[in-house]
Amino acid sequence: MHGLNWIDMSKPENIDWKAHGVKVIPRDSLDTNTPQTPGMSRAAAIDFARAGSQRIWAGTVSILANAKTGAHHHGALESVIYVLRGRARMRWGERLEYVAEAAAGDFIYVPPYVPHQEINASSDETLECVLVRSDNEAVVVNLDIEPVEEPSPVKWVDTIHGRSEAN
Repeated sequence: MHGLNWIDMSKPENIDWKAHGVKVIPRDSLDTNTPQTPGMSRAAAIDFARAGSQRIWAGTVSILANAKTGAHHHGALESVIYVLRGRARMRWGERLEYVAEAAAGDFIYVPPYVPHQEINASSDETLECVLVRSDNEAVVVNLDIEPVEEPSPVKWVDTIHGRSEAN
């Protein structure tokens, strides 16, 4: 991806660091003109067009109280969601047959091609998250899935430190 803003960072002596260095995107300058999924509002902060990002996309996601998104996936991209406020309920799988919850301060990892749905588990608080993806393109593939009625809860297990959510 070598557009007009692409800079060869391997030759630092030729770089205008003022123009091609750190970028601060103010919270009131996020771009909502990004692919959307019904039930949520995404806003881009970092992408190629806005910041010259080569390999990541970052932005925010808001889901109103008692709301849920449609089922979707993000193609070959990996996604990381950080919950700022509220409680997120994530469903995933071919029929959204698995479920887990995350609270403020928790991270959620979504691997490539995983069909999933974000749900605001709160009846009175907007769910607010920061989202980072492994490419600068905002890939969203909305899906028509008939979900199972009762998804199976999945607890996280820390295989490195031998802990789980129950410990």
